Amino acid sequence: MPDNTTSASNAAASAADRAYAEIRGLILAGDASPGMPLREEALADIVGVSRTPVRDALRRLEVELYAARTPGGRLVVADWDSDDVAEIFALRAMLEGHAAARAARRATPAQLAELRHCNAAIEAAVAIEQPDVARFLAENRRFHDIILSASASARLSTMLAGLVEQPIVRRTATRYDRADLARSAHEHSQLIQAFAAHDEDWARAVMTAHIRRALHAFQDATPS
Repeated sequence: MPDNTTSASNAAASAADRAYAEIRGLILAGDASPGMPLREEALADIVGVSRTPVRDALRRLEVELYAARTPGGRLVVADWDSDDVAEIFALRAMLEGHAAARAARRATPAQLAELRHCNAAIEAAVAIEQPDVARFLAENRRFHDIILSASASARLSTMLAGLVEQPIVRRTATRYDRADLARSAHEHSQLIQAFAAHDEDWARAVMTAHIRRALHAFQDATPS
């Protein structure tokens, strides 16, 4: 006979995982902005589950620093001060620089072709009269995901997944002018050249500079 207790436990875990994924997705997409209250009842309606799995998901998001408590005890989408942002970018530079070096050794011809196709889409998004920032962001995320996949490191994937970088990338890109967007695409082209040459040091250096430039762009775009 089936174990009803086990089945119920698995269903609860599945609901909590779905709630976590959907709420985290709202934060990463920028649809839940920093400081926005995270109310269990409203989120349960959005996700389509009861409040219990939402509560479990919010505990996990708080531990992972996607959510934070106000002095009054309310749970809100986390915001980051200048030190937080600098640390996030520093960690990204180290981890993504290492990922790029690994990808330079391991990227397949198919992955290189995918990177070229992705960057061509980025260049097209930038070239139009009113740059398509939404498409730039989507293709930029895909470009970096391809590199991470080419690095073939589950450890790196796990560590980078813990960094709350996408809302920061989005906040920066929406303030980029065409020259900034084009510069990002050019740096992607340099990365592709480094991968094609299987040059680990070149790939690491370009990726590190790419992330560091993004930090300064974010700082310049953020009101003091």
